[in-house]
Amino acid sequence: MAVSLTGKVLLDTNVFIDYLRAGHHEHWVTGSPDARIRFLSAVVLLELRLGADTQRRRREVDRLQAAFPSDRVLAPTPRLFDRAGKLFRLLYGGGRGLADRLGPIDDILIALTAWQMGATLITSNVAEFRRIAASVPGLVVVSPAVVPSS
Repeated sequence: MAVSLTGKVLLDTNVFIDYLRAGHHEHWVTGSPDARIRFLSAVVLLELRLGADTQRRRREVDRLQAAFPSDRVLAPTPRLFDRAGKLFRLLYGGGRGLADRLGPIDDILIALTAWQMGATLITSNVAEFRRIAASVPGLVVVSPAVVPSS
C-alpha cells in the first residue's frame, strides 16, 4: 500500500535494525529524493549503540549517524523528560509488572520527540506507539511497510 506522506519523519530503532539486518525499509532509511525530511532521535542512536556489540556493527551505526546532519539528530528536552515520566505513570503505573522499564520509557521519549517536532513516527512497533499516541493528541504513527508515494 502506498501513502502520500510529506514533511518530517522520525524513524524508530526497529526501522534501522530491519535495514541493517535484512535491507528492509531502504526507502525510509536512505531518504530517496522526496518531500520528506528524516530525523534521528538521540534515544534511537543510544539504542543502536547499545546493540552494536561488534566492530562491524559499530561501523554501521557510525555510517547511519553520519547520514544525518547534526541539526537532524534530536534529543528530548527537559520538558519532554518530565512529560515522559508522567506519561509512563499513566500508561504503566509504577512499572512493577514490567520486566524492563527502559524499553517503554525509550518508546515514550521517541514518541514525544516526534510529537514535539510535528513529525510522523515510522515504526514496526505500531501497536505500542498507537497506545502512546492515544494519550498524545497529534502524534502520527505509520508502519514502515507502508510504501511512501512521492
